[in-house]
Amino acid sequence: MESAAARGPCEFQRAQWTAEELVAADEVWAPAAGLPLDYASIDIFPSIWSLQPYVPSSPSGVVEYYNYYAASTQYAGPIVEEVEAAAQESFEVDLRHDMEMEIDKKNAIGLFEEAARKFKSDIDMMKQKIHRYPPSIEGMDTYYTVPRIVAIGPYHHEKWKLKEAEKVKHVAAYHCIKESGGLYVQEMYEAVVSVMEKIDARRLYDKEVMEGMSDNEFQPMMFYDACFLVMYMMIRTSNDADYNEYGLRDFFESNDRDIAHDIMLLENQIPWSVVDAIMKYTSVHLENFITIWKDDCLLDRVVGELDAIMWNDNYKPPHLLGLLRFYIVGTISKPEVSGVNNMRSITISVSAIELTEMGISLADNETECIADMELTKRWIYFAKLSMAPLSLNDLRASHLVNMAAHELCTTPDFLDGNAAFEDSAVCSYLLLLCMLMCNHDNVEHLRTSGILQGGAGLTNKQTLDFFTSLQSLRQGRCYSRVMVQIESYKNSRPLRNKAYAFVYNNWKTILKVGSAVVALITILGTLKSLSSPGN
Repeated sequence: MESAAARGPCEFQRAQWTAEELVAADEVWAPAAGLPLDYASIDIFPSIWSLQPYVPSSPSGVVEYYNYYAASTQYAGPIVEEVEAAAQESFEVDLRHDMEMEIDKKNAIGLFEEAARKFKSDIDMMKQKIHRYPPSIEGMDTYYTVPRIVAIGPYHHEKWKLKEAEKVKHVAAYHCIKESGGLYVQEMYEAVVSVMEKIDARRLYDKEVMEGMSDNEFQPMMFYDACFLVMYMMIRTSNDADYNEYGLRDFFESNDRDIAHDIMLLENQIPWSVVDAIMKYTSVHLENFITIWKDDCLLDRVVGELDAIMWNDNYKPPHLLGLLRFYIVGTISKPEVSGVNNMRSITISVSAIELTEMGISLADNETECIADMELTKRWIYFAKLSMAPLSLNDLRASHLVNMAAHELCTTPDFLDGNAAFEDSAVCSYLLLLCMLMCNHDNVEHLRTSGILQGGAGLTNKQTLDFFTSLQSLRQGRCYSRVMVQIESYKNSRPLRNKAYAFVYNNWKTILKVGSAVVALITILGTLKSLSSPGN
């Protein structure tokens, strides 16, 4: 057999080498390395290299064979028969070789087709999967992506600093069993396992993570995590002193802010159907919990009675983060604005101050709904951009980032005709605020207008740093709708906008000049009256 160095780059003759020899020599071609050895030894990309029947590797081999055959035909007898038999045998060998290669090619294509089917299956499960952070979020500060006190699910399960909370999960499981009214532990545990098998819970997580975790570890982890979440929701909505029998309420209340941070992280989730399997045996007031959470999502306030949410039986949440985001955003219906589908080509970008210079005032909306952002006409020449007010602190910033991450992972194209306004509402809200505040002055302008509220949260610099880190978010439908409205407003009155901007930026000077002119006219009028003949 010829050495590898002697072969040309495209001479992949099957008769001259085998898969075993290539593996031993560590020469398997990279794209074929992941295939079985049966397919690693063939050319699986015929459009690049054609599969040729075997010929001798010597450059003169074909010529010598042909000359020998031609010469032999000049003589009668056994020589001719032997040559014909050799030619027939060579033809049959080549035919069998070609057929084997064709079968191998079909099998290789089948492997790729199977991989494509698995990929499509993962895409179809996009709405229900427990996703990892997309690159646009992963690069942010770890405060927005890493749990501080408790791991929920497998992604952070092995972190040593979170091990203390594992003991608390056992206490939570005790209270859940006690809440069930005498249900055996095994019955509740089997209910969780049954749900996990029904939804194939392992497939909802990253494959590489799950390869290192057996069912004997995965199933108990899900059971304890579900109990922890259920008891947290129960204690947030109840004053029952029994829940502090073993210090569970004290733990939740003393670490409430960190727990509230952790259970809203995209990578710190378990399937909602698993949580629901435990919740069915308890008296948790889920609607009250969501109402409290929604009320505290954007603003600091103390309200005597909260508006109850409108429960939607048709919505099947993937996890707790998805459930809370759904009710915080709500279901909205907005009329389409012409040009939204062309947003990919619109490059307009304006700050809060620039909008005011154009005659567009900024104001907080009355609904306090994240998705409710709109440009409306005001009087004849002016307009108003309204959006939900925000009292920004580090916890709310984390919640908003993770709700946006959930949108990015579950909706591949926000501007697609099948995407609803609410599918990208949080991304739209954050991206619009990001556009409005390009420097410190614009942050202050947003505070003056009432969109940014409160003084106990992030400073102006921290607020600016936070929003400028979100520039890579995708454009949502709500954001696109507002930008099309601003573009239309700007293009319909260019001269008027320039005149208004001049007056807005120079009003102090204009006022001084006007006052001077009025004073001068008054003086001249007085002098004229004094110099008249009658005086």
